[in-house]
Amino acid sequence: MDRFTGPQRAYCVKQFYLNDFSLITVRRLFRVEYGLHDLSQCPSAPLIKKWVKKFEETGSTLNVKQTGGPRTSRSEENVQQVSASVRRDPDLSTRKRSAELGLSRTSLRRILKLDLKLHPYKIQLVQELNPNDLNLRKSYAETMLTRFSNFHNILFSDEAHFHLNGHVNKQNCRYWSSENPKAKHERPLHSPKVTVWTAISAKGIIGPYFFEDSRGRSVTVNSAEYVKMLREFLAPMLLEFAGYNRNTWFQQDGATCHTSNESLPVVKDMFPEKLISRRGDIPWPPRSPDLSPADFFLWGYLKSSVYIDKPNTLRQLKEKIIEEMSAISRSLCRRVFENFRTRLDECKNRNGGHLDEIIFKK
Repeated sequence: MDRFTGPQRAYCVKQFYLNDFSLITVRRLFRVEYGLHDLSQCPSAPLIKKWVKKFEETGSTLNVKQTGGPRTSRSEENVQQVSASVRRDPDLSTRKRSAELGLSRTSLRRILKLDLKLHPYKIQLVQELNPNDLNLRKSYAETMLTRFSNFHNILFSDEAHFHLNGHVNKQNCRYWSSENPKAKHERPLHSPKVTVWTAISAKGIIGPYFFEDSRGRSVTVNSAEYVKMLREFLAPMLLEFAGYNRNTWFQQDGATCHTSNESLPVVKDMFPEKLISRRGDIPWPPRSPDLSPADFFLWGYLKSSVYIDKPNTLRQLKEKIIEEMSAISRSLCRRVFENFRTRLDECKNRNGGHLDEIIFKK
């Protein structure tokens, strides 16, 4: 007697196609669906692959003889139609493509993956660069690589905006091709109103600090609010932070509130001759979030975890940010800063351009 029933096999095959052919995901979903304690009670990856193969060959996962003619969903004619459709519009969703061609999404996915050997590559969101930015980015990378033997004693700071409705989901953005087209979507910076500040180094994280008034309402970050944060929050926190000493450098981007005549002297007084910033000791290149660990790691990492439980109020959102940020280990921070050197090398090698070998690395 078979260990797994026909409906259980069918469930695995269905989830295989619905979850981008991920056997790991299928096994996890199976465990949840059938209330099992661990993955050892679930079908193995090779067994699921066997069921999928049998299903594609016979239309069934069971060991029974099939009646009637062969399945024609992956006919030569359909394969050619799908191939022509992809050449015309490679970023069309599978839902729209299946409607256009009159094929089920399951059949369409099998043709794309198994017959045409295509893969759904993600379109990457990157910061729009101006022509003058390239030389500034390259110069910054060269300066950092020359000045520092390691980057363990630099605090990279930044603000980010968190919304109750979550963040941009790139899971539905795919480009079907036999090779990664390295497609990017450039986007300008935006300025929502709910803001949190933090600083990250290879030795840990300072923060979060929420820009808000005495009633807990979010406020716009201007020079006065930034100076207030520096004096009332960052200064005392530095005295307690194990990663701070008199040789610690501080980085901030070129936002007006950071570099105004009101705020810049305060920052320079806190980090004399050790400021990475516009109008600082090492000039910060504009529009370069891919060169700051706070941007290329921290905010994305937090947003991927903060919104899992779908907070319904600002208070819940803040509590979740504090919880997830405090859970980031020093060992993870060290690995992030190891990647930072790789990014500087890539920026230098690409003459300040986008870090394609980093953002498209599998």
